[in-house]
Amino acid sequence: MALPINIEDLLHKQRVESNRIEFKEGWNPTSIYHSICAFANDIDNLGGGYIIIGVAEKNGIAVRPVKGVPEENLDKIQREVLQYNQLIEPVYAPRVSIEEVDGKYLVVIWATAGHNRPYTAPADVNAKLKKPIFYIRYGTSSIEAKGEFLDQLRDMANRVPFDDRGNENISIDDISPLLLKDYLTKIDSRLAKANFATDMERILDQMQLYDGPKEKKSIKNVAAMMFAEHPEKFFPTTQVDIVVFPEGREKNPENFIEVPSILGPVPMMIRRTLDYLRTNIIKERITKPTDDEHSVKVFNYPFQALEEAVVNALYHRDYKEREPVEITIEPNRISILSYSGPDRSISMESLKEANILRSRRYRNRRLGEFLKELDLTEGRATGIPTIQKKLRENGSPKATIETDESRSYFLIDIPARIDFVQDASSIRDTDIEQIRINLSKICPRYVQDMSMSELGFLAICLIRAKKEVSAQEMLEGIDKISYKQKKRKYLEKLLAMGAISMTIPNKPTSKNQKYVLSDIGHDIIHT
Repeated sequence: MALPINIEDLLHKQRVESNRIEFKEGWNPTSIYHSICAFANDIDNLGGGYIIIGVAEKNGIAVRPVKGVPEENLDKIQREVLQYNQLIEPVYAPRVSIEEVDGKYLVVIWATAGHNRPYTAPADVNAKLKKPIFYIRYGTSSIEAKGEFLDQLRDMANRVPFDDRGNENISIDDISPLLLKDYLTKIDSRLAKANFATDMERILDQMQLYDGPKEKKSIKNVAAMMFAEHPEKFFPTTQVDIVVFPEGREKNPENFIEVPSILGPVPMMIRRTLDYLRTNIIKERITKPTDDEHSVKVFNYPFQALEEAVVNALYHRDYKEREPVEITIEPNRISILSYSGPDRSISMESLKEANILRSRRYRNRRLGEFLKELDLTEGRATGIPTIQKKLRENGSPKATIETDESRSYFLIDIPARIDFVQDASSIRDTDIEQIRINLSKICPRYVQDMSMSELGFLAICLIRAKKEVSAQEMLEGIDKISYKQKKRKYLEKLLAMGAISMTIPNKPTSKNQKYVLSDIGHDIIHT
């Protein structure tokens, strides 16, 4: 059986969290079956894990070159796996793959979360009297479940996350071979070399995307979420709706722009949503501090913060809810709303602090696993800290989170960097069309060939020059051309038309030179 993930990613603990990977130097069935049982119980709903036999570790890192498993032992180990599987109760069978690394063979056991939790395994698989024990993962170790952990494990009996359930309405024809092959190619899986015209059923089976007995197996919901061209056929209103309020929802609720709904498999919705935000919403500004030779680049919204928020919304939403992910864009913030809300294991205090949200239960564990392998999400409880960190590094205010007592929704507000909001507010207060009319009347020959966007940039420069500003301060963040080009196109044009004046006119190139509105500039803005 080929793994649905590249073996090197497992050895380097990439795309899969470290607590879901266990290295074993040799074949020790008792210890290994404790971990298989723990991964099958999957108390944290992470999606099970991988045990790699033939690898020594040092401080949690795989020692290379790998030690390997002698070739003559491979068949024996696989036969014993079949034998020891019978000792897990209720019935459970992990997948086994033989991988070649560093010229040696490794045995990889893929133990997914089981559907019939809780499971037990013998304390000693070779003892005559085999005592069944419940095992769980605790950090990077497999331990016996006792007390509160055992109560929680028993409470999870037959509670399978929605994305990991079979769906009789999904047929193999609904799964796109092109999307599936593209995914497997991106993660460098050996399954990408299969014949997708004839082997789709085998590929889905090896990826653990079937549920139920052989005579009546059904495709899991996560297969449609990831690889169906129209997942909304099975999960109505699975889409992203974006609404832009140029003046703000409260200030002018009648003035809004509705972006066409973004549909498709989850990775495609993520990419298309982020493409729209990057192209139409994110603005960049480059400044050069007087005490530092290096330029500083800031944004109205750091892309990484928006990326985490969008991925989180589509990863953690409830696909049984007939509600879209809603993104509302206003001059001072972006709000992302998804249904339903956060798990009750996250306290309201933690939500209010909006620093780190630790959940004991994940709604879509398999979907998260697929997204991690595509590097679209980092892993457990990292989304909100990443958002706050990127906002902090950008000099933006902190994001806030809101939900209700019944946890029916999750709303995150991502504020714009304040100086971008101030510029936007100033421009809104000074009608761009009026400035164009005034420029045409007062300085017609300078603006007759300028576009509306260029007039907008001129307006920003004029507004900034209400008080004394340097050339860098006046031109930062406008137009996507070089600083020299901006000086020639905007600053020098404003000087030529007499709309601004120098504060040190007898020393035009002085490093202390600043610019301020002239009487003509005041007339252009205020007439």
